Amino acid sequence: MIRKSVQNLEPYTPGEQPKISNIIKLNTNENAYPPSPRVAEVVRNFDFGRLNLYPDPLCTRIRELLAARIGCPFENIFVGNGSDEVLRLATYAFVEDDSSVGYFSPSYSLYPVLAAIRDVKGVALPLPSSADLPYALEGADLDKTPDLFFVANPNAPTSTFYPRAQMRRFCEKNPGVVLIDEAYAAFAEDNCAELALTMQNVVVCRTMSKAWSLAGIRLGYLFGPANLIEALYKIKDSYNVNRLTQEVAAAALSDPEWMTANRNKIVATRTRLAAELRELGWKCEDSATNFIWCVPPEPETAETAKAKLRRHGIVVRHFPGPATGDHLRITVGTDKQIDVLLEVLKKGDMQ
Repeated sequence: MIRKSVQNLEPYTPGEQPKISNIIKLNTNENAYPPSPRVAEVVRNFDFGRLNLYPDPLCTRIRELLAARIGCPFENIFVGNGSDEVLRLATYAFVEDDSSVGYFSPSYSLYPVLAAIRDVKGVALPLPSSADLPYALEGADLDKTPDLFFVANPNAPTSTFYPRAQMRRFCEKNPGVVLIDEAYAAFAEDNCAELALTMQNVVVCRTMSKAWSLAGIRLGYLFGPANLIEALYKIKDSYNVNRLTQEVAAAALSDPEWMTANRNKIVATRTRLAAELRELGWKCEDSATNFIWCVPPEPETAETAKAKLRRHGIVVRHFPGPATGDHLRITVGTDKQIDVLLEVLKKGDMQ
């Protein structure tokens, strides 16, 4: 009664949401700061009597605000129930049954799951350096180029960033649709919006979960060529974004200065955290995100460091596996949270 592909599916594992009180939660890359006060005002004044009515199926107000922010026509924007819905719909709109979905590894672990749900082949290529990115497909042993290729930029969990010029060269060499997943782009110094607005096979996906401090409302969006956007609207759920989410997101988007101020605080704390970790002997990758990808000093391992931090009420993320198992991913929290983390680490044995 259950499709074989579903029976064999290894589901995506979300980051732990601890039920313990007084925890310092640095494991799921949520924004450490609250959203704009305009969001609180919308929630306080929300007319709950309208919940008997369906929401706007086209997210008109959100698309208008995003169009003004991005600098593109309204028709070039799709809004979804979190960026995960946008990614899932892309596998149905852009991938033929006999084709495949491509992605780099290590990267966002949802990508192979989406390919499996779609019941098409998932093609995992080794995560290339910036210099090698344009040639990633040329060096791969592929019978056919994937119809859809996901590129997280900046990448999770490694926090690496591909410059726009390198991304353009990769997209030019890829005949399929390239979906650039920019969940963390606000924390980087550049982005690839221009590629989605000028190239016929490129779309950019973003979320309001990270920089906008709205992980709890689930709103993501995608922009690019109008014909690709139209395809997503053909197959989405009729009313895929609820009324409260739309109003909250509109309130946040009307106050970009609040988001920018929070972003700047996180970037400053990220710089301090990386510097102090390195002084303690940790190896830290340069980050263009709101997290640090790092290796504890020997004889500590990532797994034991995670367990010891948890005993002190600090939760971080560990990804087992040969390519990721020696690293921890630490979300950049508030300065107060990071002070506690560093104080624990400076104790040495963390007992």
